[in-house]
Amino acid sequence: MKMIRVMIVEDDPMVADLNRRYLEQMSGFVLLGSCRSGEEALEALQETEVDLLLVDVYMPGMSGLDLINHIRKEQYSVDVILVTAAKDQKSILEALRQGAVDYLVKPFQFDRFQGALQRYRQRCEWMNDLKQVSQEDLDRKVFSRAQPEERSALILPKGVERNTLRRVWESVSSVEQEFTAEEMAVVVGISQVSIRKYLKFLQELGLLIMEAQYGAVGRPVNQYRYNQGASLPKNWL
Repeated sequence: MKMIRVMIVEDDPMVADLNRRYLEQMSGFVLLGSCRSGEEALEALQETEVDLLLVDVYMPGMSGLDLINHIRKEQYSVDVILVTAAKDQKSILEALRQGAVDYLVKPFQFDRFQGALQRYRQRCEWMNDLKQVSQEDLDRKVFSRAQPEERSALILPKGVERNTLRRVWESVSSVEQEFTAEEMAVVVGISQVSIRKYLKFLQELGLLIMEAQYGAVGRPVNQYRYNQGASLPKNWL
């Protein structure tokens, strides 16, 4: 699967920078740039191929909803996720009617942002390999209407073993403070390479939250913390 090309459309530089830093923590995405208005975004779309726009609603001049309307009229092949403080019924309904694939209300946590983009990427990967589709496939992959028994099933990725997953989950869910992969590898008693696979898997499930901590020098250090209230279904272990 190719890298998903993303553009941020946000007039607030602090919010745009936050979205950029969130995006940089995720694999499979590349940020092409940021635009501070709908007009600027339309100009960029004429010259650059973009897969996904992260769009604010409230902007001077052309609003984010007006931008989506122009995009649909011009038939640009680009998807849109709204990242906005607008939470009124009219804005939400208009965004859905215009085909927004997700809607994030400010302020939000990284795990919600991460989940939105991971679901989008998974859908793109599935659609990219699609030849024929059944109603069950559409319900499960696109419209999130899997049957309860399907939701409870877990297919472990390559390199993730069930018994080790149980040990890792018991360890991370009992730690109240943030931790690094190196620290958790010592606690669980497996290699750093292995622990990163399990932490990434739990993060993708929304059970762990990862944030990059930037020091004065050197590369950022990834800090993990348990997503309070989240739980791994017992029949997955």
